[in-house]
Amino acid sequence: MKYWVANTDLDWFSYLASRAPLDEVNFWQPSVSRPITLPEGGLWLFKLHVRNGGWVVGGGYFATFTTAPPRFAWEAFGELNGAGSFDEFLRKLSGYSQRTLDPDRTTIGSNVLVEPFFLPRDLWIPSPTDWASNLTRGRSYDSGSGEGAVLWQRLQVAREAMRRFDGVGVADAKGVAYGEPMLVRPRLGQGAFRIMVTDAYERRCVVTNERTLPVLEAAHIKPFSLVGTHEVANGLLLRSDLHTLFDRGYVTVTPDLRFRVSRRIRDEFDNGRDYYALDNREIRSPRAAHLAPSAELLEWHADSVFRS
Repeated sequence: MKYWVANTDLDWFSYLASRAPLDEVNFWQPSVSRPITLPEGGLWLFKLHVRNGGWVVGGGYFATFTTAPPRFAWEAFGELNGAGSFDEFLRKLSGYSQRTLDPDRTTIGSNVLVEPFFLPRDLWIPSPTDWASNLTRGRSYDSGSGEGAVLWQRLQVAREAMRRFDGVGVADAKGVAYGEPMLVRPRLGQGAFRIMVTDAYERRCVVTNERTLPVLEAAHIKPFSLVGTHEVANGLLLRSDLHTLFDRGYVTVTPDLRFRVSRRIRDEFDNGRDYYALDNREIRSPRAAHLAPSAELLEWHADSVFRS
């Protein structure tokens, strides 16, 4: 199995490790380059820069890659970007970039990783012997041969030691245990959910086709508190005002993908002309059929939340 070993900033790692356990992190890139060729659920390892010893110190599972302005990345992940404030995040980005950063216009890369794990200092793994000092992003390894197999086995030993001693911040080590390597189905966090729903609908409101990113929000059809997982099929990309109305039951989307507006808006607020103009409009669907909203969940919202 192929996996990725990425050059990792020590401050980024240390900040997040001190806050473990975490359900997701944003492994950002200061500039947009080609995305890492790693399948969803593939293993991604954190390796410190050579100047910091080059140790392999943890990892996570790849959920998705996207490009976005820094402010959007901060709104999606907050401190899970590895910084305590938005200003600090911008300073870290600037430290790795020759560009003048505009928080709302500059585009950075975001590799969304879920179920991250952070090895304690006494379990850090030495750098692979074939690692070239001039590598900037990282490189791919194969768990079945050469240095990739050596690193894989050392990682298994380290993760087993974490489980045995119940170390701080240890997550369920899916896919990294004795036996055959495998891909892991990522368990999405809130940030990953927002990113993946936003990209699934090509950054357009499903009702209005609005493309202004700051006002687009990933809405849960059925609240996370009731389902316990973040799934793209339980999401719709809505303009912020429509998201509010959807959550409060003044609008809904039917299982046949029609946007409906409740008469309660007119009755309760003596208004709503702009919303009624949208009534019965067919919503935008993702190009990927498996990301389409669940008909069962839409029916639940229409029956249980919508103020008919």
